[in-house]
Order: sequence, then C-alpha cells, then structure tokens
Amino acid sequence: MRGPLGAVIGRYPSSDGNAQMGGIIRHNRKCRDIVFLVIFIAFWVGMIVNSSFGFNQGDPLRLTYGLDYKGNVCGDKHANPGLRELELKYWLNPNQVYQSGLKDSQFKLADARSICLMDCPTPSEDSLNWVCDYPEGEIRLSMDDWIDRNYDYFEFLTPEMRNSSVNLQGPCYPVIFPSVNVYWSCQFLARPSNVSLTHWKQMGGMNIDADLIIDKSIHKSTDSRSSVLKRYMSDIGKSWPILIVCGGILPLFLAVIWLLMIRHFVAAMPWVTVVLFNILIVSVTMFYYLKAGWIGNDAITPIIGDHDPYVHIFGKGSSIICALLLF
Repeated sequence: MRGPLGAVIGRYPSSDGNAQMGGIIRHNRKCRDIVFLVIFIAFWVGMIVNSSFGFNQGDPLRLTYGLDYKGNVCGDKHANPGLRELELKYWLNPNQVYQSGLKDSQFKLADARSICLMDCPTPSEDSLNWVCDYPEGEIRLSMDDWIDRNYDYFEFLTPEMRNSSVNLQGPCYPVIFPSVNVYWSCQFLARPSNVSLTHWKQMGGMNIDADLIIDKSIHKSTDSRSSVLKRYMSDIGKSWPILIVCGGILPLFLAVIWLLMIRHFVAAMPWVTVVLFNILIVSVTMFYYLKAGWIGNDAITPIIGDHDPYVHIFGKGSSIICALLLF
C-alpha cells in the first residue's frame, strides 16, 4: 500500500522558479488583481454616495401616497403648500382621467391635474359641489379655511375664473362622480350623479364623459406592477417590528418550547402535533372565509375607511402580506 500523502503545498517550485524550503511558499506574495481591487473600491464608494443621497433626499411616504400636480407627496407637512393630513390623491378634471384611459391616447394619468385632500369628495344630493385647487394668487384663503369649506371657494371666483371653471380649466372643478379611497387615491365610480349633471348642464358646462373608462383608468393605475411593488415595500417598512417578533423572536421561543416538550413528553407529542395541526388548518380556513365575506361582512377590500357597502372594488394589494403576517 502507498504511504500517507504529505503536504502538497511547497513540494513544487513556484511559477517564478523559486524553490520551496520546508514545505512553505517562500516567494513574495502581493496583490495581483489590481483592476478588480479598483473596481471593488469604486463600488463601495458608489454605494456610500448612493446611500447618503437616499437618506438625505429620499421620502418613504412616496411608497404609500401619491403626488399632486406640483410634485408634492400627499401628506408631506414640509411641502408647499403644507399637506399635513392631506393624504388622498384626487384627480380634479374627470375628462382628463377619461382621456388617459383611451387606448390610442398619448395622455397619461400621471399628467392629469391632481391635488391632495383629506377625504374623497362625493356629489351633493340637491346641488352641485365643487373641488377647487389650492388657494393661491387672488384667492385669499388659508389652507385650513380651504379644508373647512370642503375645498370649495367657487363663490369667491371672478367672472373670468368662473367661466374657466365651467370649461374644466380651473381653478374649480365640479364633483360629478362619487369616489372612494382606494390605496390612498380617490377611485372614481362610473355612475355620475344625475342631480349634479343637471346643475352642471344648466350652468353651460362642457360635456363630461361618463363612460366606464373613467373607472378603469384609475383602477389600472393602482393595479400596475410598480404600484403593487411600492405597496409591498411600504408594508414591509411599516411592519418591520411584526416581522422581527413573529419571524424571529417568537419562532425561536416556540422552537425551544417544542424541544422541551419532545424531551419530557415524547409519548404524547404525536397526538399534540396532530391536534395543533388540525386547529391551525381550521383557523386558517375560517380566517379566509371571513376575509372572503362568506362569514359576516368583512371581505378583503382595497377601499380604505367607511364606504357604501354596495360598492365593490377589487385590486392587487397587500392583503396577502397582512394575512401571512398573522400566521
């Protein structure tokens, strides 16, 4: 039989021809991949610069809330004007929303005029409601007064401004369609108020398209891949304490308890496992029946806050993450 293999390193001469002594490589060692080292250093410098820029200039609110036509993030108290508690994005001109939903249109919903509100406007039952732009210029109102007046200062407009508003050019726009809060955006419902439309036509207002496209245009935007991804990232950012506790600390604690039970109650553990597994399956089934609306009236919905129970809107959202976090 062959004897044991000795150390291989050092038995052969190095690439530069120097002999080895005592099984140890004696030639001079040095960094031979200078190009990669330079690239690696440049990578870390870029990462530091990029991270610094993100921490200083980034705004996590953009993952949740929309932007108004000025580029302000809804809910940003440092915006101009201040948008504290004005977290809902609302599109002022319904015809622009309609136009953005047409197949051959080059107009995008992101280009439609939008502002930030505290709640989604609804049509009046006996008159015509208005939503006006932020009070600026000739409009001598504070933001608080504008909010208290339900965003309506149409009565203060000059004749020229009123004529411009009747032609859907602002600063005030009619509330013809009801809307609900869907992922912090006011989703139009394609069922215009007959009373509001009658008052609008009596004022000589221009024609407003009331097709289902106005509903689908916003729905398509909130269900886009980028919007869904932003909501996922926002949910993770908001739920990190739950992820740490339920995904790290609690499983570790339960694992220790489980090992102790196996150590001291080994005979009963098969039945304990079967019972707990069945309880878990039944609980998950009941939970999804509740969220589907088969039990009670607690179906998963993208609509945020109170709304008409006959209004049903479906969307790709973060309810899956919420359900998974519970288990």
